[in-house]
Amino acid sequence: MKLLMISGDRSILQGKLGAFWYTLQELRKHFDRIDVICPRVPEESIEVSESGHRLVSDVKEGGEVFFHPCPQSLLFQVPWIVNRGKYLIGQHAHDVMTVHDYPPFYNGIGARKLHKKMRIPYVIEVHHIVGWPKAASFTEWIGRTLSWLYLKTDVQKASAVRVVNDSVEKQLRRWGVQWDKINNISSLYLDRNALSTANKPPVSYDVSFCGRLVANKGLDELIDAVGALEGVRLLIIGDGSERSKMEQKVKDMGAENRITFLGWLPTQEAVSGAIQTARIFVMNSKSEGGPRVALEAMGCGMPVIVTKVGVMPEVIRDGINGMFTTGEVGDLAKKIGVLLKNEVQRKALGQEAVKVLDTYERSMLIKQYADFLKSQT
Repeated sequence: MKLLMISGDRSILQGKLGAFWYTLQELRKHFDRIDVICPRVPEESIEVSESGHRLVSDVKEGGEVFFHPCPQSLLFQVPWIVNRGKYLIGQHAHDVMTVHDYPPFYNGIGARKLHKKMRIPYVIEVHHIVGWPKAASFTEWIGRTLSWLYLKTDVQKASAVRVVNDSVEKQLRRWGVQWDKINNISSLYLDRNALSTANKPPVSYDVSFCGRLVANKGLDELIDAVGALEGVRLLIIGDGSERSKMEQKVKDMGAENRITFLGWLPTQEAVSGAIQTARIFVMNSKSEGGPRVALEAMGCGMPVIVTKVGVMPEVIRDGINGMFTTGEVGDLAKKIGVLLKNEVQRKALGQEAVKVLDTYERSMLIKQYADFLKSQT
């Protein structure tokens, strides 16, 4: 069976072996071929032949994966999806198509047009709703409004809709999306081997944070909270549009000796190792589908402090396997301070947190996802 995937994720083509890389390594075991149509990659370091850019992997089992980045800007993404999709289906006769959709919904629009021409069944995937439950900017507020206006129409021709947590499922139902099309199938795949604590590094920080450095991650408030706690050290893992602004903020606070920006790390093993150099992990997002990295930190046996976004309300039992925060500076500072002073509580939270590996085991969940896609044919 062959899968056509419409995605906005270009991380692999940019040399980043992150969550998408690990997902495809497992997913390819269930398909004879996977083709991924995605937006243009700004770097010119990849070679794309007529057959696409082949995913190079040491994994021997499973079908091959090919990427097809648009040669032009996002303005041309819809016709690229349609034209490249027609060509690929004509060449390889794909059985099903899955579409990662989000504002401005060029993936869903392109997929609907391609479906009309080629009659290939397709699934719409809504991993999270931009700006919901809390918009971090006016742009995110627009994205949330567009989602409310568009998603009901978006799914009409789709065979099914995939969501990855209960909160998105409930919100789509409230917005009037056909309830019988919605399927809740987690995308938060955890790999025990990558999250091993066997070679846990020495602790050098009090708090670790990991994610894209963008407004909705709540890093601004976390830096203020750490700044209010005397002597507390924060490690920031990741990169993004807010990095230079946050670095300047730290300089203005005079906290460069306590707050470190590590940047982007190339593998999941490197990320999990860096996360474990702190006593606790904090994820302060305003909107999320996961966040996956919080589950990864839990899988490493880390005590975590998180906001009630994405899948967190389904996973965290407050005070037992993690702690909730409102995301406000005062509440963050208070809870970070309490945990740092109580080693017994940190250890107890970590021992319960690691049990998340039993629920979100990667191979089991990706097989469930693959079987769901195959069932749409």
